[in-house]
Amino acid sequence: MKVSLVLLVVMSVLVIADDGDAPSRFKITTKKKDDGVEVRVNKDKTVFIVKSPSGISQAMIERTDEKWPKVVMLHLHLKGLERFGASNGKVTLDAAVSIQDGKQSVRQWKDGKEDAPLDKKSPFWMEIRMVGGDGKPAKEIPLKHGYFELQLPRAFFEGNPKSITLKWIDFYRN
Repeated sequence: MKVSLVLLVVMSVLVIADDGDAPSRFKITTKKKDDGVEVRVNKDKTVFIVKSPSGISQAMIERTDEKWPKVVMLHLHLKGLERFGASNGKVTLDAAVSIQDGKQSVRQWKDGKEDAPLDKKSPFWMEIRMVGGDGKPAKEIPLKHGYFELQLPRAFFEGNPKSITLKWIDFYRN
């Protein structure tokens, strides 16, 4: 019998609170010790800045506040986004980003149903954009010093889940 061992590492997370609220609002556990998650908090929005040298990993984010912020953004510092997933224990959202004819192409689906893609009218649609190292919209993959910006939808936080799990795969993983 083959036994697999998965090591999860609890990261010491840098929390930058723009609203003067110093206590950490989240406990973040990453799968790999070299993954990093920085948290930027302001009044109504929280941005999780994810850096993953290997390009394939996951993180669990547990809220310590009573509820999730109104806006939850992710900055995934990857070169490409072959696959992204977010789960709250009840709903799983997936996405893939590519470039076709010089334009960003995003595919999104829910609960593993890749053959039933979401559209922008879905309450589970994630706004996703590619940002280049210069802060402007990126026009090519692999991204050079840029990131993928994702806004998780409010519907994803219905029921106020205690934690969410994020998974990512970079096209250009190491």
